[in-house]
Amino acid sequence: MVTREDVETFLDRLGTDGATHAEVDPGLWIVRPSGPLDFDVVITHNPPVLLLRVKVMPLPADTAELAAISRRLLELNATDLLHGSYGIDADAIVLTEALELAHLDYEEFLASYESMTLSLTSHMRELAAFREVR
Repeated sequence: MVTREDVETFLDRLGTDGATHAEVDPGLWIVRPSGPLDFDVVITHNPPVLLLRVKVMPLPADTAELAAISRRLLELNATDLLHGSYGIDADAIVLTEALELAHLDYEEFLASYESMTLSLTSHMRELAAFREVR
């Protein structure tokens, strides 16, 4: 089973590609990916899983826009996301993924992390249009 210390090692390895991280509580890290987008990946070591989460944007206030973005997020879940999924938490759209710690290795962690960050990078322009309507 992957330990908290193993996750720290995974995150140190991400740093070679320009990502930075800080442990804000035991087993809770904020990771800043390299690149042009301004978002953080929150990683939580919560046995038996490792949770990766990004707050994408606030929910649109307009019900028609909320319905439109909800439909689009479901479509993206079905067609574009390999590992994680979009969801709603309180008043925000989030992108999340859970990885089993029992057999997790760095390559699987990296694939999930990159899938999330690359998907969000490619989806952000389209999703930003919903943010601008607010």
